[in-house]
Amino acid sequence: MWLLHAQLNTDRLINMSGLPKILSTQAADFSTQLDSLLHRDAEQVAGVEQTVAQVIADVAQQGDQALFNYTKQFDGFDAEARGIEVPEWRIKQALEDIPLKQRDALQYAADRVRQYHQKQLQESWSYTEADGTKLGQKVTPIKRVGLYVPGGKATYPSSVIMNAIPAKVAGVKELIVTSPTPKGEYNDMVLAAASIAGVDRVFRVGGAQAIAALAYGTKTIPAVDKVTGPGNIYVATAKKQVFGRVGIDMIAGPSEVLVIADDSVNPEWVAMDLFAQAEHDEIAQSILLTTDEKVAGNVIAAIQKLLPSMERADIIRSSLTQNGAVIVAQNRQEVVTIADYIAAEHLEVFTEDATQLAEDITNAGAIFIGPYSAESLGDYCAGPNHVLPTSGTARFTSPLGVYDFQKRTSMIQVSQAGAQTIGKNASVLARGESLTAHARSAEYRLDES
Repeated sequence: MWLLHAQLNTDRLINMSGLPKILSTQAADFSTQLDSLLHRDAEQVAGVEQTVAQVIADVAQQGDQALFNYTKQFDGFDAEARGIEVPEWRIKQALEDIPLKQRDALQYAADRVRQYHQKQLQESWSYTEADGTKLGQKVTPIKRVGLYVPGGKATYPSSVIMNAIPAKVAGVKELIVTSPTPKGEYNDMVLAAASIAGVDRVFRVGGAQAIAALAYGTKTIPAVDKVTGPGNIYVATAKKQVFGRVGIDMIAGPSEVLVIADDSVNPEWVAMDLFAQAEHDEIAQSILLTTDEKVAGNVIAAIQKLLPSMERADIIRSSLTQNGAVIVAQNRQEVVTIADYIAAEHLEVFTEDATQLAEDITNAGAIFIGPYSAESLGDYCAGPNHVLPTSGTARFTSPLGVYDFQKRTSMIQVSQAGAQTIGKNASVLARGESLTAHARSAEYRLDES
């Protein structure tokens, strides 16, 4: 078999060339290998829980002073002396200072993201029953939201667009951005995106300390009602720990892509799409899934050819070697089963029957259908949100959207006539639960009481 031949020839090159692992569904321990591949970050999460808990406690107790201390320690600048809030004039200036080409691209992205998310807007509704009882749901925006924007190994103005625009469409009254600024240096693209998206205030603080400040509030940073936005493992862990005091969108893990491909797509396109995820950081994950051993071999050859020319080759190489994989399945049904099991953040379907195959797969954060639907387009300006469920959570959760910035309140207005029927049945159910005060509360409103 070609697969066995490929394994023998590539074993020596895996660490040297950044080749992903090769897995076959025919292997007796395939399920174990797949689980090991997917659950790669469990030990890392356990290792930061205590550190994050201490950071949150410090911010909750010491407020701004803790922010100043941690910002000096992790970002290398004196926030107490230089200021932690970005002045409004500086945000507006950034929009003027960036090159026109970048400004136009940001505006283009904002317009497309806004157009897409306006279709998600939910409105209040109600209906009246024959006896005059009125039931419904009131939909209202969350009042104040904190948006976290990463700023470590890379900066993400696109995250400002993807978080702020849906919030604005939802009608959120106040949007607050926190983002680290290493050495205190502003990123004009991030500030320009904040200006275009209508962000109200920007603070240059990151990490778990920023999440804690948004959750508990300090003298400078007001407490918010919900925190959204991606971040590193410390940010994700902090969001998990403050949940309950504030709402959160999701707990995001490392970025990931699953590419399903056959011989209808250029293998170099597939290789580059795998690189696009791998270049985020060393713990990102890129997986190719195919039923064709020749496709697997061609993509591996493309990886070897293209990797030396990549600007972030070292990060890509590390990511592919540690967390990447090429999975060879036996048939289409195995492909669907594996894809649903992985429940990838990004799923690219590059096959001749891509549209139907995408319909058959139910677990994915975002599905990119056809060879021209590069995942990177979704990261920036296709329209749908790039804040997506990771680490298999697409089994039960959804991309960030307008609905994340709205809350729903049930509305119940029972008429006198309605209270007779509803009340009698409520009384029976309450007494069945031995909650007699509940029953009597309903019974008091019955006409014969």
